[in-house]
Amino acid sequence: MKKSLIIPLATIINSGCEPTQKKTIVLNYPTTKRVDTVDTYFGTKVNDPFRWLEDDRSTETENWVKQQNETTYNYLDKIPFRKDLKKRLEQLWNYEKLGSPFKEGHYTYFFKNDGLQNQNVLYRKKGDDKEAEVFLDPNSFSDDATTSLAGINFSKDGSIAAYSISEGGSDWRKVLVINAEDKSIVEDTLVDIKFSGVSWKGNEGFYYSSYDKPKGSELSAKTDQHKLYYHKLGTSQKKDEVVFGGIPSEKHRYVGGYVTEDDQYLIISAAVSTSGNKLFIKDLNLPGGDLITILDTPDTDSQVIHNVGSKLFILTNRNAPNKKVVSVDAQNPTPEHWTDLIPETQNVLSVGTAGGYFFTEYMVDAISKVYQYDHEGNMIRALVLPGLGSAGGFSGKKKETELYFSFTNYNTPGSSYKYNITTGEYTLYWKPELDFNPEEYESKQVFYSSKDGTEIPMIITHKKGVELNGTNPTILYGYGGFNISLTPAFSVTNAVWMEQGGIFAVPNLRGGGEYGKKWHDAGIKTKKQNVFDDFIAAAEYLINQKYTSSDHLAIKGGSNGGLLVGAVMTQRPDLMKVALPAVGVLDMLRYHTFTAGAGWAYDYGTSEDNKEMFNYLKGYSPIHNVRAGVQYPATLITTGDHDDRVVPAHSFKFAAELQEKQSGNNPTLIRIEVNAGHGAGTPVSKTIEQNVDIYGFTLFNMGFKELPNKGVLKDFKD
Repeated sequence: MKKSLIIPLATIINSGCEPTQKKTIVLNYPTTKRVDTVDTYFGTKVNDPFRWLEDDRSTETENWVKQQNETTYNYLDKIPFRKDLKKRLEQLWNYEKLGSPFKEGHYTYFFKNDGLQNQNVLYRKKGDDKEAEVFLDPNSFSDDATTSLAGINFSKDGSIAAYSISEGGSDWRKVLVINAEDKSIVEDTLVDIKFSGVSWKGNEGFYYSSYDKPKGSELSAKTDQHKLYYHKLGTSQKKDEVVFGGIPSEKHRYVGGYVTEDDQYLIISAAVSTSGNKLFIKDLNLPGGDLITILDTPDTDSQVIHNVGSKLFILTNRNAPNKKVVSVDAQNPTPEHWTDLIPETQNVLSVGTAGGYFFTEYMVDAISKVYQYDHEGNMIRALVLPGLGSAGGFSGKKKETELYFSFTNYNTPGSSYKYNITTGEYTLYWKPELDFNPEEYESKQVFYSSKDGTEIPMIITHKKGVELNGTNPTILYGYGGFNISLTPAFSVTNAVWMEQGGIFAVPNLRGGGEYGKKWHDAGIKTKKQNVFDDFIAAAEYLINQKYTSSDHLAIKGGSNGGLLVGAVMTQRPDLMKVALPAVGVLDMLRYHTFTAGAGWAYDYGTSEDNKEMFNYLKGYSPIHNVRAGVQYPATLITTGDHDDRVVPAHSFKFAAELQEKQSGNNPTLIRIEVNAGHGAGTPVSKTIEQNVDIYGFTLFNMGFKELPNKGVLKDFKD
């Protein structure tokens, strides 16, 4: 159905001012044909009229993508301040960014970006050398900078490096092996590797994980049997040994293996879904040694974080929802032999190791608190961090006497600190210099009540002195799933938003990991509505407290957060002016049939589980809850045509439903990045362009005809 939408430009952008000339934007949505595809679930028939858009290899889908992008960019090009917004984003983005150093062999390595380089460059220097040399420059990997460096791992003595690349943002990776000294290629490139790190066994070879290449489309076909391989240097990948997985009767969707720093043990984790794992260990010093089971059921999240000889240290949430550290002998590693070393507290624990110590990071209402412990479980000291925010990077090799950690929050750009492991003293190692003054901004944490009375924390950041008059443009950002925690971090795009008088609010919804396993489990399967209710209550709080109003509120989220936006905008279309679902999981009846989607069932359940689960999913699935005759908010859906994690068909079908059924004058557009995936490795130039379009679309539909604060624009040269 082809639908034209005529939007009076003067009405939108003059907002109460008398227009000098009436203009219009005419939106002619492309025709999206309907087909007679019907699925039956437990006796209920469900139409899927846009099923054909799931075929990412068809010319018909390709043409639909081109037509949708033409429509979208025709609209975006007419936003009067789009060039100014891009200019400011480029200005603010153009500062040197430096990653924390790490040591491998005789060299110290670090990532750096001069400012607007599309990909970060890996540098190194030897000993006390003042000058650093380029080790790997991903900007040279492809002409359009869409091939990125996805990871790098060095052999035990640092003489050989295996680095993975992602082409077009795909989760499928290639691994190249080079001599670290002269950067020469050591052997043929390994291919078709997915959801994998690389862990070296000495200098002889390494472990990695992957799936069999699927039949059909490699971007959307189902992959659900992960395997761990061992690759011996100098041999063909075809001869790589399967170390774990591949047994049809015992399906594992996520398998990982890593070798302890002393090269003594191989640790294997095997999971059916994104939560919970089995755990195994193998003594590599025993030729032909058996795999020993530590945990044989995937009921908990557990990992071996360190060892001293045969003494293992395990971080686990077994009988400890907020996690604890236990110790056990590798010869008898099952839970009945575990001894608590660092007990569970009321706050969620994560642990790093360096220099013979543990560094425990606790989330206290999503804010970092860090302590240093010895291997006997004695607390050495509490670290006094630079402020309230997120700290990370407390890890390093056993022999190190210092480490580098990072600190950031919503209004403070990330800085690096050099920490003396023995004394506990630290100094500023590197601080970014950019055209942004954090002292002009403030963050405040509030707690509000969700629908069922649960108290939810939210951090609200904005310019100091903002008047709470209900007219401030506000972005409410959320995720709420997969045990993932949203902790304070600086973002250039958010800084530009706040410069323009915008408010940025982030609630820590149930389904996340901010308060441990119980918090996560309170937002899964038939409790998923809790997450949406938490987000709706956050919006209502911002409106009731006069931070903003429905006419000045945008909701934003990506991936599982895209599902959040899709569900909330279909349940409460009156609540917000703009909706921004990115790479979202939007078809809850079929998500598990694509790529590794079946592994998300711990959080979602599937439509095949039982009738109750099917009805629950259908009750909130965004694609299945778009109703004709409803005025939905102005919507800009974003996705990548090569997204093989959350396939773009989710976004395609949602856009088609909205364009067909939308009532009123709010635009419904989809912006499809070509040769791009789920987000990781996206070139800086494309990231800037995407955010220009997102924030420009948002302000424009809130009634702005120019940037609220054009005064920040300065002369700028690339």
